[in-house]
Amino acid sequence: MSSHHVVREKQEPALLIANGEGCSFELLGQLLEWSPFVVVLDHAIHRVLDLGIKVDVLLGDFDRNVDFDEILTRHYPLEIVHAPDQDKTDLEKGIEFLIERGFPAVNIVWATGRRADHSLTNMTNIVRYKNQIKVVMLDDYSKIFPLVGTFEKWYAQGTPISLVPVGTVEGITTEGLKYNLQAGELKLGHRSGNSNEAAIDGFVKISAQSGDLLIMECWD
Repeated sequence: MSSHHVVREKQEPALLIANGEGCSFELLGQLLEWSPFVVVLDHAIHRVLDLGIKVDVLLGDFDRNVDFDEILTRHYPLEIVHAPDQDKTDLEKGIEFLIERGFPAVNIVWATGRRADHSLTNMTNIVRYKNQIKVVMLDDYSKIFPLVGTFEKWYAQGTPISLVPVGTVEGITTEGLKYNLQAGELKLGHRSGNSNEAAIDGFVKISAQSGDLLIMECWD
């Protein structure tokens, strides 16, 4: 698989490929359609190259043996960024790399599935970057992104929408959902807004006074 359109630099969201469960060929194709800047994390590079995807940067701590000569034989040119900080996950390092490079937005795939600890950490950690870069995490069943300011979007009736707090979120007000909140509170592990849905064809509006809230568009 290769991307083929030409766009102005940094006008499209970068694509960050982690090393969790793979996604469908169709989803990858949609994200690659406009030739985004592609960053691959550590040992996912072999899986990515097997799919024929054009990669711009390979980033990771490379704590296991990596045959860079073999990788560069398969794909050249390729920027290799060694990020050894053990206090951060590879996904955090990848997002911070894109922020430093001036990218305004990033789509993330292969960050869920496989190990549950990695999935939970990856999903919840994206909230810390919500004011620095627009982050969207996708897999074949979900689109996950942090609430920034007031969110408003048109949905078809019955579209599943979940509100998942990271910690405690206060003053949540929603419009257009089947089960709306008025200055409500959600708390991770105690009360969350799973499996809500759009009440009618129309706009859904979500805001919160404090805290970090993940919005999840989900489908089976």
